[in-house]
Amino acid sequence: MTGFSIGLDEQLGTYLQNVGVREDDVLIRLREATAELPNAQMQSAPEQGALMQLLLRLMGARRVIEVGTFTGYGALWMARGLPADGRLVCCEMEQRYIDFARPYWQEAGVEGRIEVRLGPALEALDELLAADQAGAWDMAFIDADKAGYVDYYERCLQLVRPNGLILVDNTLWYGRVADPEVKDESTEAIRHFNQYVADDDRVDLVLAPVADGLTFCRKRAA
Repeated sequence: MTGFSIGLDEQLGTYLQNVGVREDDVLIRLREATAELPNAQMQSAPEQGALMQLLLRLMGARRVIEVGTFTGYGALWMARGLPADGRLVCCEMEQRYIDFARPYWQEAGVEGRIEVRLGPALEALDELLAADQAGAWDMAFIDADKAGYVDYYERCLQLVRPNGLILVDNTLWYGRVADPEVKDESTEAIRHFNQYVADDDRVDLVLAPVADGLTFCRKRAA
């Protein structure tokens, strides 16, 4: 989601982003360039990126998975939250978006931390599991096709370590999830996912009104 967190008007959203987020020139230029694209609404909000970066630093995270990269704005925030030898695996379907992102990653000096897996995200996640990577990741961020959320979540739950985090974007879906009259495929998929996770005793969770709704899932220790 681009723009402001759900429920914030332009005045308050602008204030928050001016004093509550440290967004440097590279991030600003990437965000503004993305805003000119047809699917600009898929971009993360600055406060969301900053929050994810802070979480990674608090966790001492070294290994992160992103499901759905778009133009790499969120990936840039997260890569900067990792140490120099950290690893961020970005699963993205569209080469054009990676080509768009890469110059900004290079300029920011984080391209060496980012590994792109081009193609269906489920295949990439299954490849990681087949490579004995279960429990080897600190955090996963899911922001892709809504119909796939449960499948992505289940794979990521295997991949993250105990006490690791899974973050899931767009879980308030512009407020549509709360309107029973809205029954399009994406809205129904997010409703299903939200209830699925709410009923999952393998995780602790909170759905926070950050950006377009951000669900935090902590994997409980066995």
